Amino acid sequence: MCILFIAIEQHPDYPVIICANRDEFHQRPTQNMHWWPEQKILAGKDLQAQGTWLGLSPEGDFSALTNFRRPASFDAKKRSRGDLVVQALQNGDLKTQQHLSQVSDKYNDFNLVFGPLNNLQAFDSVNKNFVSLKPGFHSVCNGALDDIWPKMALGLNTLEGLITADKVNIAALFSVMMNQELAQEQHLPVTGISEELESLLSSIFIISPDYGTRSTAIILQAKTGDIEVYERNYNSAGEVVNENKFDIESSKKS
Repeated sequence: MCILFIAIEQHPDYPVIICANRDEFHQRPTQNMHWWPEQKILAGKDLQAQGTWLGLSPEGDFSALTNFRRPASFDAKKRSRGDLVVQALQNGDLKTQQHLSQVSDKYNDFNLVFGPLNNLQAFDSVNKNFVSLKPGFHSVCNGALDDIWPKMALGLNTLEGLITADKVNIAALFSVMMNQELAQEQHLPVTGISEELESLLSSIFIISPDYGTRSTAIILQAKTGDIEVYERNYNSAGEVVNENKFDIESSKKS
């Protein structure tokens, strides 16, 4: 998962709206979003490491992970970060806070968003920083939680106009997540990779033969607690090859 946009209490009908892209090597085997039979979570699956990048529980807990881009610190022997999303969905949010503080050094650098949709938190493993996501618009990408890279600013500004409208337009949200606008050279972040690669990765939606945006997830939680989940999957040319929709009924209904 490479970029998330989260709107909290910004729409009268949907207190939580999440838009997320997963960027990955095209050759990495992946299963589309589905209900996992054993763990009972809704998530796609990385078939290489058996983890995931984004998921929800039947109770409405959410978790998503982005890699923190620091190539100099990468250690191939460390655990797969996709395990953390599964763990977060199976633990309570307080237990996850304690757990993350204890185990984060066993993984390569990451950001993790987790918790009930109405009480989301974010954790930055580099700075060991927990943040409670307050009402407003938020974005999490591949740097520190308080970074605002050009594509983060672009997405936030566009989504703010869409989400504060009377009706949520799912097609328009997907269009935002497929924006291929590159950042200007002088505004590129410096993360330890080449300027050419930094430019390639500077758009919300990434297309290249080897690496790019593999899927988009749109998640809406209504005032009733009911959750709608939309997923699109793409090929290496950025073409839509699959679409899914899932509904999670609120467990709080009598």
